[in-house]
Formats: sequence, structure tokens, C-alpha cells
Amino acid sequence: MTVRTERFEAQLKFLRDHGFQFTPLRDVIRWRSDPSATLPPKTVVLTADDGHRSVHEILLPIAKRENIPVTLFIYPSAISNASYALTWDQLRALRHTGLFDVQSHTWWHPNFKTERRRLAPTEFRRFVLAQLTRSRERIEQELGEPVDMLAWPFGIYDDELTALAAQANYRAGFTLVARAVRRDDAMLALPRYLILDEDTPDRLARRLGEPQPRNQASGGPLP
Repeated sequence: MTVRTERFEAQLKFLRDHGFQFTPLRDVIRWRSDPSATLPPKTVVLTADDGHRSVHEILLPIAKRENIPVTLFIYPSAISNASYALTWDQLRALRHTGLFDVQSHTWWHPNFKTERRRLAPTEFRRFVLAQLTRSRERIEQELGEPVDMLAWPFGIYDDELTALAAQANYRAGFTLVARAVRRDDAMLALPRYLILDEDTPDRLARRLGEPQPRNQASGGPLP
């Protein structure tokens, strides 16, 4: 969600100091799919949803400085349209760094619970498929790279939605279930941590089961 730059920098320092290694998301997908694949013992992946301008203005210089791979999940209806959003040219520039992979967050970020109540079952399935397919096709058209990963808007997913994602040729989908990925997790419902500005190094340590650092704000360890 919204995280101030100084907080983000503190979170990155915490991860580095605790031995975490940033890895491309596709390496985790390969590890999940291939029993012979391995990952560093403290692998972490950075993803960012929606496609806001701050990715280009703030995240890009940090990612280049720290050599951090990033997966962006965007909804194309906003790109080059909304004042808060990236442009397609900016996304192309991000892709050209070799650090950014651009994937789907549906066409316009609907709430599928709301849409299911509003639409008849057949119309709802048609709506979901259009959201998934139109997003993938537009990103591939603009950026020339395959799109086969999806971040579920608002973290909403269920068996019907994941089946529709498979029908729309998505390989992996990501939720907001706050835990690490396991090898037996469903490919179209993989967990992610939602990181907030409230996630100080102390709080991040508790969430990840790490020893707690000194609390920089208070000058001492957290009780």
C-alpha cells in the first residue's frame, strides 16, 4: 500500500541486514513448479500493484541502486490515462532496465465480490474472462513480453475465479494471504505480504519471525 520512501528504505535495510536476498518472481514460480529447483534460504520478492507514477519516480532509482528485481502488476485501463498512473512509455523504460517484469492486475481492478452480486452467473464469468484476457493482451501488445501472472484485485479469489484464470492462460496468481509461499500452494492462489507504512523494522521482524532490531524511533528494543 502507501509507504513513505524513508520507511521503504528502512525496510530494505532490515531485509539486507537479516540476510534476505531479492529474487525475480519467476524464480519462485520455477521453484514452485520444479521439485529440482532451489532458492536461497531467505528469498524475498518485491512486487508492486496498480502502476502508479511513484514506481518510475521513486522506486526505479532505488531498484537500480540496489539491483532489486521488481514485478509490477498493472491494470491497463489506467495506463497513460489516469493522472496518478504510469504511461506506456515509462513502462517500456522500466522493462528496458532488465529489473522490471510487468504483469496483469486485470483490466480495471474490479471488486469481483461486488460484480458477482450484480451479474448473473454466465454474465459474471464472461466479465471475469474479459478482465483477465483484455489486460493480458494489451500489456503484451504494448510491451512485447509474455503475461502469464496475475495479482487478484483486493486479494479476492476463489475456486471459480482461479479456474477462469487458468482458462485465460494464466500460470500463477497472487493473493494477499500474509505468509511465505510453500511448495504445495495452489499456483493461482499464491500468498503475498501486504506491506504498509506501519511496517517498521520491529514490526517486520515480528511478521517474518526474525530477531527484532533496535527500535530506531524509541532508541531501544521493543518490549
